[in-house]
Amino acid sequence: MDKVGDAQNDHRLGTLVMGALGVVFGDIGTSPLYAVREALGGANAVPPGIETVFGVISLIFWALIVMISLKYVLFIMQADNRGEGGIMALVALTQRCLPKTHPLQKHVILLGMCGVALFFGDGLITPAISVLSAVEGLEVATPIFKPFVLPITLFVLIGLFLFQSHGTERVGRFFGPITCLWFLAIAVLGLVEVLRYPEILWAVNPLYGLRFLADDPAKGFVALGSVFLCVTGGEALYADMGHFGRHPIHLAWTWFVLPSLVLNYLGQGALILHNPDALKNPFYLLVPSWFLLPMVGLATAATVIASQAVISGVFSATRQAVQLNFLPRMNIIHTSDHKIGQIYIPVINWGLLAGVVLVVVSFKSSDNLAAAYGIAVTGAMLIDTFLAFGVVLRILKNWNLLVTSVLLVGFVGCDLTFFSANVLKIPNGGWFPLVLGLTILTIMITWKRGSEVAGVAWHKDTVPLVDFLHQYETDSIIKTPGTAIFLTADSKSAPRALMHNLSCNCVVHERVVVLSIKIRDLPYIADDERMEVAVLPNNFFLMTLNFGYQEIPDIPEALEKCQVCSRGFDLTETSFFIGRAVFVPTDKERTNISCWRLKLFLTMQHNANSTASYFQIPLERVIEIGVRIPI
Repeated sequence: MDKVGDAQNDHRLGTLVMGALGVVFGDIGTSPLYAVREALGGANAVPPGIETVFGVISLIFWALIVMISLKYVLFIMQADNRGEGGIMALVALTQRCLPKTHPLQKHVILLGMCGVALFFGDGLITPAISVLSAVEGLEVATPIFKPFVLPITLFVLIGLFLFQSHGTERVGRFFGPITCLWFLAIAVLGLVEVLRYPEILWAVNPLYGLRFLADDPAKGFVALGSVFLCVTGGEALYADMGHFGRHPIHLAWTWFVLPSLVLNYLGQGALILHNPDALKNPFYLLVPSWFLLPMVGLATAATVIASQAVISGVFSATRQAVQLNFLPRMNIIHTSDHKIGQIYIPVINWGLLAGVVLVVVSFKSSDNLAAAYGIAVTGAMLIDTFLAFGVVLRILKNWNLLVTSVLLVGFVGCDLTFFSANVLKIPNGGWFPLVLGLTILTIMITWKRGSEVAGVAWHKDTVPLVDFLHQYETDSIIKTPGTAIFLTADSKSAPRALMHNLSCNCVVHERVVVLSIKIRDLPYIADDERMEVAVLPNNFFLMTLNFGYQEIPDIPEALEKCQVCSRGFDLTETSFFIGRAVFVPTDKERTNISCWRLKLFLTMQHNANSTASYFQIPLERVIEIGVRIPI
């Protein structure tokens, strides 16, 4: 039995490792397509002498070791929220670490929102530069293909986004093997060149990288902006931890992905040492001519997979941001009946498609895109470091203060160095992800602040639920059969929909449930923790449904499991009353929110997905009661 159990565990571990290869490492795995080329042959490149090649390859190697193996795999992946990772997990953990009254609470939350905004910027550029750099391999085969590179890239990207509505489950099982084949191919290509010129192995000595930076600090600093391209996608190891677990990701990275990347980077360095003309595209010039076109096809498939992972990550981050009330409610569609993480958000999908097409058409080549790539990723990684080491690991995980401080200072120093080097890219296109991130951050802050102001206005004239029930006892009100569920954001106050229904109709159902939805700072909520019910006088019930920020709240499904309110819920006998607020701007001077921000919030609030749709409530069972509220 033990052998059978061990075999099953090994099979499951192998499946998780293969799945991680197909999802987690796509972005960082396609970085060899452009990282060395940009560091040694890009617009701000350094002339490729022997010391330069050794120095750049050494910096790439140690960037992978320090930024990925040490910072993310060894340390930050320990800052998990019940197994979930990513910037939103850090934000949720930060909210748990710091009480609402803590002076740093708002600043830390704002920092997390900046990280989310920068992640969206990365999600727009990654598909564009990955697919474009793969298709550009056709130019190496023959210049005849050059006019077709851009159309083919757009065709692949448009097809990828059109496919999103069907979900990734059908092709998911193929992602791992294709990515595995990709890593094997780049490892073999690099190994062949290393065996021809084994002296390149000396580049793993960190002294070459340090000497390169010391000999000409200005050129070395410029080169760091391109060296950083080798670790883009590294944050995916942390963000996708909840899907595969820390151990499978650790195994896949340490024993397969990292060696494959290192061999390929060393191979490119060896090729450039003995053929400086290879700088124009060192990755594809590693490939034998007979294998070039198949390698372009494999690279395109790998970049599509990498892009798919980024797009899915943006969908997931959007859902989490909506749950934590950083963004308005959106139409979120499940694309799998048994995998909760597979979702599709139409408005985000078409927005990303429009942005990616605009980026490809505007920048035209991966060289130009590389000038814009990196600054958003470095900013997001810097924020990860601050939140993980400065808050979560120190406070929540109770790490030693000295150890945490040393790690924080060291990794922040590395992040700031790379970030500063990427700042030099701003005039050449780096402004684009910053403008995009600032736009998204403005939207998030506006929604967060507007929701707070609207919440105050909504509850301004409400009556405490206890007082309302006392008043209800003395009134002569007609009862009608069935159950009425009144949704409210404040369980202590009587819902406006309930008050208006009574004042206008003088009718109440025989069973009334005041229902509030609470999004916890946990990714998922167990069934036995889902529901809290309090019995009130006159057959009233106060109910709270708890959901995690990774879940989509489904009220009917949760109520089906409820057998505590005298009996279960029959949806055919249940009516859902929802108060729909129509906020009306007043002419009085507002000091709590600016006029332009209020208008933006009201526009988003008007176009947000309806409460009924978002909570999966059947529309035929919904009664909306509109209320005009000055704000």
